[in-house]
Amino acid sequence: MTDQGREPLRIGVLGAARITEAALIGPARSLGHRVVAVAARDRSRAEEFAAAHGVERVLGSYAELIADPEVEAVYNPLANGLHGPWNLAALAAGKHVLTEKPSASNAEEAVEVREAAAKAGTVFMEGFHYLFHPVTRRLHEILESGEIGELRHVETLVAIQAPADTDPRWSLPLAGGAVMDLGCYSLHAVRMLAPWAGGAPRLVSARGGERAAAPGVDEWLDADLAFPSGATGSARCHMAYDRLEMSCRITGSRGEAYAPNFVLPHRDDRVVVRTPDGEREERLGTRSSYTYQLEAFADRIRGGAPLPLDGDDALTTMTLIDACYRAAGFEPRPRSVR
Repeated sequence: MTDQGREPLRIGVLGAARITEAALIGPARSLGHRVVAVAARDRSRAEEFAAAHGVERVLGSYAELIADPEVEAVYNPLANGLHGPWNLAALAAGKHVLTEKPSASNAEEAVEVREAAAKAGTVFMEGFHYLFHPVTRRLHEILESGEIGELRHVETLVAIQAPADTDPRWSLPLAGGAVMDLGCYSLHAVRMLAPWAGGAPRLVSARGGERAAAPGVDEWLDADLAFPSGATGSARCHMAYDRLEMSCRITGSRGEAYAPNFVLPHRDDRVVVRTPDGEREERLGTRSSYTYQLEAFADRIRGGAPLPLDGDDALTTMTLIDACYRAAGFEPRPRSVR
């Protein structure tokens, strides 16, 4: 049993991606859920992964894992271009799905994922784990309280040093690019401020730069947004930056709230608040945002708790991503086949 006294989730993992240890294995262990199966294109990789992380069984293919009756929830950390096809397959099989972001390669495919989730009647969740951590919740609470006044501007920057040229994040056929890997967080965090800005933001303009060795793939992109209230947003991302930075700065009419690392708050859990009354620093805890995410996913499945991430939210984000690409002179990512 889990620490809530409910039956553990029985989770199957597609692939042996590096992110899985932090995003699923550790959280499942700490919360008492079972990782019952893993499958990879290379069975030996799946066997090594299972041995290293205590996964109960290795299956021969992604399709076999999705069809397995013991697997009730599928975690999809595959390359971006494989999110859509395998999310659709898992939903068609009646599974709950926790997918790494984004949910699909483009908005057209995201529509299909949303419709498949509605038809399946299962829980579909895109992995914007940052949203569940107390750092982001506190930023929203500060804005709601009126301490920093009315929202005037929000700026997000999600940037990392460049992955190797062979990394699938630089692959156009696999739906790579800075916005797909990083900018989705920047845009999503801006979108989540809609309740304090009169509604959803619209894209005003975007500009970006192409990766020299990867035609059609964005190395960086900056998007300017505007809310109905007149507040503005800047959502920036860079996949060949000089350092890791994942910051969010919310400026109000009488102050600001700043999180140095809203995406990975277990590395830096500070929220800094500045108003005419002074400056203070709050620490919100280094429990992993991925653990909060899996907890929310399980609470939805086992207890019907509300969940802010679903197929509709995923489609809205993907539509905005496509719009950013077009405004910056890129094409939306192509679909992949499984």
